[in-house]
Amino acid sequence: MTALDLPAWSEPFADVDGLGRSMRLGGISKDWAWGGSTGSGMRVGIIDSGLETTHPLLNGRVVESVAVEMVDGAPKIVPDEPVDLYGHGTACGGIILGLAPDVELVSIRVLGADLRGKGTAFAAGLEWAIDQGINVLNLSLSSKSEALYSVFHDLVDRAYFRGVALVCAANNVPAASYPSLFSSVFSVAAHGEPDPRRIYYNPAPPVEFGAWGVDVPMAWKDGGSIVATGNSFASPHVAGMVALILAKHPGLTPFEVKAVLAAIADNPTPDGPGG
Repeated sequence: MTALDLPAWSEPFADVDGLGRSMRLGGISKDWAWGGSTGSGMRVGIIDSGLETTHPLLNGRVVESVAVEMVDGAPKIVPDEPVDLYGHGTACGGIILGLAPDVELVSIRVLGADLRGKGTAFAAGLEWAIDQGINVLNLSLSSKSEALYSVFHDLVDRAYFRGVALVCAANNVPAASYPSLFSSVFSVAAHGEPDPRRIYYNPAPPVEFGAWGVDVPMAWKDGGSIVATGNSFASPHVAGMVALILAKHPGLTPFEVKAVLAAIADNPTPDGPGG
């Protein structure tokens, strides 16, 4: 797998030898981090195109669906139908449940049938989800709006201080987007190794974590499935891992969960691969 085969921001994970570390945190293993955990008790929000709650791969785990509608130019949170207008959100939900089958999913729809939406709607959906105290939020979307830079910065800081883990996919193209490049989020790009629990830590951010995002089999709309590539599909792998860790170790802060992920990452070391 070469860097050219990967979405932007994934280059550090194309040659993992470059991620070699001379030391790592000791005493933390994948078994300690999430062994025996199914994600039970965790609510995971998916800010996306909606969730098709009847999809067989979502296993009846969607407990709430809301949408952000623009009313007279202002965003408004309203109850949503249990549908996915595109398929993207359902894909993310299925990936998360593949790792953490007992989490509860919350759909926050901010994207339309063309997978596009207003940045103000995105920000409003994010604010609502943070205020609900949802444990983990998967954001396989981002905004390039410089006008909303400070808005997203304030929101992700609010989430961080409230203990809400924001897992954000980096843009698939080499352009800055938010909140994926802020330091208080779990920023994620793709690697090409077909292992849903393989994670790499990048000691040279802005993107900190690499997860499987190349040729990933996933749920899609209308009860279907596809195989697709993108940082969007790496992010829910990390969201699932974070949910597993938090379910087993309640009360860990986002900072502490990041440290756990760095400790169990599969980066090469002088003694061999990590994990």
